[in-house]
Amino acid sequence: EVGEPFKEEKAVAKYLRFNCPTKSTNMMGHRVDYFIASKAVDCLLDSKWAKAKKGEEALFTTRESVVDYCNRLLKKQFFHRALKVMKMKPDKDMKKEKEKGKAESGKEEEKKSKKESGKDEKTKKEKEKEKKKDGEKEECKKDEIPGTPKKKETKRKFKLEPHEDQVFLDGNEVYVWIYDPVHFKTFAMGLVLVIAVIAATLFPLWPAEMRVGVYYLSVGAGCFVASILLLAVARCILFLIIWLITGGRHHFWFLPNLTADVGFIDSFRPLYTHEYKGPKADLKKEEKSESKKQQKYDSEEKSDSEKKEDDGKTEATRNLGTDGSGGERHSDTDSDRREDDRSQHSSGNGNDFEMITKEELEQQTDEEDCEEEEEEDTESRPSHEKS
Repeated sequence: EVGEPFKEEKAVAKYLRFNCPTKSTNMMGHRVDYFIASKAVDCLLDSKWAKAKKGEEALFTTRESVVDYCNRLLKKQFFHRALKVMKMKPDKDMKKEKEKGKAESGKEEEKKSKKESGKDEKTKKEKEKEKKKDGEKEECKKDEIPGTPKKKETKRKFKLEPHEDQVFLDGNEVYVWIYDPVHFKTFAMGLVLVIAVIAATLFPLWPAEMRVGVYYLSVGAGCFVASILLLAVARCILFLIIWLITGGRHHFWFLPNLTADVGFIDSFRPLYTHEYKGPKADLKKEEKSESKKQQKYDSEEKSDSEKKEDDGKTEATRNLGTDGSGGERHSDTDSDRREDDRSQHSSGNGNDFEMITKEELEQQTDEEDCEEEEEEDTESRPSHEKS
């Protein structure tokens, strides 16, 4: 049998209840608060009971001593051990996940077949992996930079169920609070409300001066509320009058935030707002929109012209390269032609040399001698004529 808790145990449990971090969730259809064992141990080791007083030893010296004391509190039903049970997804989500898994497996098989098909695809995939690694590095750098938005972490939902083994263990075990004492602040607020209600019921027994003071205060509060209501009606009437006189061109609001969902001081700020909605305003809006469109159009034209210039430069460089290669090709063709002619000429001479006989050689030598004599005669004739 478990006896009633002592004062010291109640004090420790109360300190743990209001100082140990807790979270709330649903358990068996009820909203409950729970805490984690390791955090409770840390909380008690930082409490006044972990410090030794004069002539007394500290109640908590090690984590094991805290665990033993918490086992006592558990047996006296200040809290009980619970088990985390992750919520299963519905059948639709399970089917979707299965379909995704099948699709991913099919993609993996296709990738394997592509890998076996050729080496070119392997090189492409290696490049893709390198790109992915570079992208991951860039993302890590972005995460390290302050001010960059971080990805939201998806938290899995769970529910609590009573645990069969009711023992306090130091770790990530979950314990649900049964002990729920009233906080001092809530107690004080409730006490003040009770006193106020009793004082209001005993109003006829108050002294005359207090009753007169309360009367004037109530009248002042009523006048203030009535003035706010009158201001709300008057500002609407003023708006309608100005709107009708100007034909809907001028929109004038006095105390525009009077009935807005703002604070007491902000409801009186600004004092008024004025907006002109005539033909000139429409023209100004149109001019602004046209100017914005023109700016966009100019920026697009500039970008197009820059692109064209870049394309022209690239084409010019390509043409220069093609011209150089064409000149080289022409020179190559000319040299080839000359070599062909020489080869043909040499081949022709060789054939002629092979066909000439001895008699033909003697005739050629005689002809060459005759030609030399004729040349000498021609040179000698002009010399005789001059003489």
